[in-house]
Amino acid sequence: MSVEGKARALTVASLRRMKAKGERIVAITAYDALFARLQEQAGVDILLVGDSVGMVYGGRADTLAVTVDQMAYHTACVRRGASRALVVTDMPFLSVQGSFDAALAHCGRMLSEGGAQAVKIEGCPAVEDTIRRLVDCGIPVMGHLGLIPQSIHRLGSWGQRGRSEEEAARLLDEALRLEKAGCFSLVLEKVEPGLARRITGELSIPTIGIGSGIHCDGQVLVNVDLLGLYEEMDASFVRRFAHLADPVRAAVAAYAQAVREGSFPSQDEV
Repeated sequence: MSVEGKARALTVASLRRMKAKGERIVAITAYDALFARLQEQAGVDILLVGDSVGMVYGGRADTLAVTVDQMAYHTACVRRGASRALVVTDMPFLSVQGSFDAALAHCGRMLSEGGAQAVKIEGCPAVEDTIRRLVDCGIPVMGHLGLIPQSIHRLGSWGQRGRSEEEAARLLDEALRLEKAGCFSLVLEKVEPGLARRITGELSIPTIGIGSGIHCDGQVLVNVDLLGLYEEMDASFVRRFAHLADPVRAAVAAYAQAVREGSFPSQDEV
C-alpha cells in the first residue's frame, strides 16, 4: 500500500485487515518526537516505543533497568510526533507481573498519560490472565514470544528459539493462548523461521517478526540499528539501510574544528 493510501490513522483493527489482505506491516522503534515524525512521514505503520531505549540511549547491556516513568515519558514524546501510525509501548520488566491493579495502573498510564494506543507485554503464561483482563478493560495488548529480552537471565542466551520439538510445541501453544486471551498482534523475536511461518498461518491476528524470517505478517527493527547509528548491534538479522554514524561524527568534527579555528560563527551568522 502506498504512503498516500495510508493517510487515515491506523488502529488495531487496521492491522487485522492488513493481514487478511496480505499487506505487509511495517514497524519500527521510536523514542522521541523527532524520529517519530520522520519515520511516520516515511510511511511506517507501527511506532513501537521500545524498552530498548535503555540500551540504545541509556547505554545499558539489557532492558531490565527501564522504568514505567521512563516509558511513559518516551511514549508521550513519540505521540507528539505521530498522527497516523499506531503507537505501541513496551511494558517494562516486572511492571505487569504483580497485582492486576498495579498492572492496570501502569498500562493505563501509557494510554492516558503517554497517548499510546496499545501496550506490548512479553511472555506467557505468567501474564496470560492479566492480558485477558487488560483487554476487557479496554487496553489493547500486543504479545511477544520467542526471545523475550526481559527474561534473558532465564533464557541464558540471545539465541534462536523454537529449534527443538518441545520448545516449538510450547511456543505454538503460547501463541494460540495469547490470541485467545485477546492480543491483537504478536511479536515473534528470533523464532525459528519454519515455526514462525506455522504460527503466522495458524493465527488470525498478525505476527510481527524480528529475526524470525520472511513469513511473518510484518517486520520490526530498532531504528538506530537500521540507520547504522547503534554500532554495538551486530545481530545477523539486522540490515543496515544506512550508515549514519560516520556522517554524524564527521559533521560534529567539522563543527568542532570551525569553532577552534575561529571560522564559526562567521559575520553572516551573528
